[in-house]
Amino acid sequence: MSATTSQTGPHGVCVVDKPAGMTSHDVVARARRLLGTRKVGHAGTLDPDATGVLVLGVGRATRLLRFVTSLPKSYAGEVVLGASTSTLDASGALKATYDMDHVSVEAVREAAAGLVGHLSQEPPMVSAVSVGGRRLHQLARQGLEVERDARPVTVHRFEVVGPLVPLTDGVAPGRSVAVEVDCSSGTYVRSLADDLGRALGGGAHLRHLRRTAVGHFTVEAATSLDDLVVLPCLDAVRHLAVVAVDDDVAALVATGTRLLRTGEAVELAGEGPWALVSSTTGALLAVYEAAGERAHPAVVVASPPAQGC
Repeated sequence: MSATTSQTGPHGVCVVDKPAGMTSHDVVARARRLLGTRKVGHAGTLDPDATGVLVLGVGRATRLLRFVTSLPKSYAGEVVLGASTSTLDASGALKATYDMDHVSVEAVREAAAGLVGHLSQEPPMVSAVSVGGRRLHQLARQGLEVERDARPVTVHRFEVVGPLVPLTDGVAPGRSVAVEVDCSSGTYVRSLADDLGRALGGGAHLRHLRRTAVGHFTVEAATSLDDLVVLPCLDAVRHLAVVAVDDDVAALVATGTRLLRTGEAVELAGEGPWALVSSTTGALLAVYEAAGERAHPAVVVASPPAQGC
């Protein structure tokens, strides 16, 4: 089950294919029971109705999750044209309907292309963002709506990948179209769907959202909760520059010693961060960040005598 196990439990990362109907916290709670440790966290919330890649950090790897959270994301889903909802997705109450039967798939593609690039996006009221110390979804359940500061996001790709299909399930009027999105961390695909509907002169919402990738973690490599696999801690930071160090430097790293970026002991090229690994075992020891001519430890996962994670 575990790449690294000690008396305190396993250490590493799990790539879970989250099922619909579970919150990200539900997944964490289940993983804690299955792995026998309280030290489990996740890198980036998925809505309860959404499925797909949810990266978990286990044991000492929970401290590495900030390097995973910032990775770009990829999604697949459907945009329903002709109906807006209170949550911007299919889980919410129907707010308004629009006659959008005249809209062509070519017009949808053009409008989607207009939403690619650097955008300023306001978080939806039903989201995990905190305002004044309270989660927006908690306020929304009380019928409250508060001002939210818009956040800069980047949409790298917003592509229509299917035809417009009339809805026959009776959930909402209108037509649906399959889309794929590549975007920066913190982007709400629900908001993109809502913006798409507005750009087409009507309204829209999102359904069947599936996260297909978080950086180098893909849904093809994900497992179900019942088949958890704990990967080495290094998998969490493989996108960083990986630098192997000998046993003498590894001993210094395990105690959080600052290192000269250029010297006889180690060569840390570029601007970092760097994932330092043992040249003996290949295990991750720490992540270092630049501090002038030196590098300082951002996260140390090794423990003396330089046992990696």
